[in-house]
Amino acid sequence: MVAHLLKLRWLLLANSLKRSPWVLVGAIFGGLYALGALAVATVGLALLSGAEPETARMIVVLAGAALIIGWVVVPLLTSGIDQTLDPSQLVTFPIPLNKLVAGLALAGLLGIPGIVTLLGALATTVTWFRYPLAAIAALVCAVIGVATCILASRLVATLSRRVAAKRRYRELVGILIFIPIILIGPILSFVGTGLDALSDRLPLITDAVSFTPLGAIWSVPADIALGDWGAAGIKFVIGLATPVVLALLWRRGLAGALVTPTESGGGAATRGKLGFFGTLPATPTGAVAARALTYWIRDPRYSRQLLIVPLFPVLLIFMSSTGMSPGLLMLAGPVIAFSLSLAIYNDISFDNTAFASHIAAGLSGTADRAGRVIAVASFGVPLVVIATLATAAFSGSWDIAAPVLGIALGVLLSGFGLASVSSARVVFPVPAPGDNAFKTIPGTATISFVSSFAVMGLLLVAILPELILGIIALVTGNLVLGWITLVVGVVLGAGLTVAGIRIGGRIVDRRAPELLASLTKQG
Repeated sequence: MVAHLLKLRWLLLANSLKRSPWVLVGAIFGGLYALGALAVATVGLALLSGAEPETARMIVVLAGAALIIGWVVVPLLTSGIDQTLDPSQLVTFPIPLNKLVAGLALAGLLGIPGIVTLLGALATTVTWFRYPLAAIAALVCAVIGVATCILASRLVATLSRRVAAKRRYRELVGILIFIPIILIGPILSFVGTGLDALSDRLPLITDAVSFTPLGAIWSVPADIALGDWGAAGIKFVIGLATPVVLALLWRRGLAGALVTPTESGGGAATRGKLGFFGTLPATPTGAVAARALTYWIRDPRYSRQLLIVPLFPVLLIFMSSTGMSPGLLMLAGPVIAFSLSLAIYNDISFDNTAFASHIAAGLSGTADRAGRVIAVASFGVPLVVIATLATAAFSGSWDIAAPVLGIALGVLLSGFGLASVSSARVVFPVPAPGDNAFKTIPGTATISFVSSFAVMGLLLVAILPELILGIIALVTGNLVLGWITLVVGVVLGAGLTVAGIRIGGRIVDRRAPELLASLTKQG
């Protein structure tokens, strides 16, 4: 039965790779990235072999503890991303519980993260090759450490299943996971400063962590190398007991999940409240705009894109405070405009099979395109204007506000036109409604990168007039030319928006059945 579960896992992976050449290309790139990370880790562990045992012990123990924490935290943040061999899908099959536990654990190990973790852990034997007994112990401890990672991850995923099934939880997680991605620079700076301040205390911290389930198993080889056999024995017992306890707890939690599987359901609809449908005009364009605005507020796949609005100015303030040009803060408006302008470049894909309602209602392509643009523009234009003027006031750069605002509005409006065309041409798999906003479909990363890169290139060409005028105005300080940039950006951008809506509308009218077929296939 265990072998059958493992075979099923690989069959699911193989079938996903056969969907299209892009899926295979994406998987290859993902594998290459994982191999690169593994190579870096292996080289680092090899270099540690020449360090003092105390230094090597400190790095290995803290890194090993961080690795286990990562495996524990990831299931909380990525619920719904990987549903391969989801226990809820195996409820109806009479699989003995012990065999199911073994099969799911091995399936977790044989994924790309599990394999990379195992190989990286085994590479710790190189760190201790000057101490033969420690190297042998590192080989055994690496296997136990990886087992701890896998079992801890599975336990957390099982225990959090009821909470993770709630939509609001997934929406909150989708927002929280995006914040550190944007603020990676300040976070790394803060961590670096903190490590400098704690550098003298790291040995004491390592000693404390080495007696916990997080670091005990990673400290055993180092203690053997240092000749502290008593501490090595105690920590080995702690490290060996940890996966045993985790396995027992996971088995109990899994048994409960199989008996009472969790279902995610939506709440009851509130009667009598139409939301945006009651405030926008009762026209085809107004209906599309109302639906799109509802998505922007309630669907995390959309709303996560709004995080750039408050976070990017914070990032620019941080960059300015580190000695970079204070003028960087004025980039907030154009960058926010760039982000929002391309937010709908693949908008139909997010509709999933709900796009059928547009076809069934006989909705024109122009109304579809216009409604989506109006929804984003209703908050996008005010946000860009406010961001540009606020940063000008904050930095005291009112003299360059006009050209910067012209560039920002040109980017936003021109992007709307290009996105109206691209979303009628490009459809590829995205997370389905209700799924984790960061769920990845193998191979789609490559398609997304190529298509978004192409749209960005076209956008750069489209904004060249206002961009050139704006740069000249900024360099020369010519106020008149700055106001001309503002006018050109608004007029040219608005013209491209209208043209994009009309061209995209004709494409939707012509390709609507084909688009729906693609959406149905990916749904």
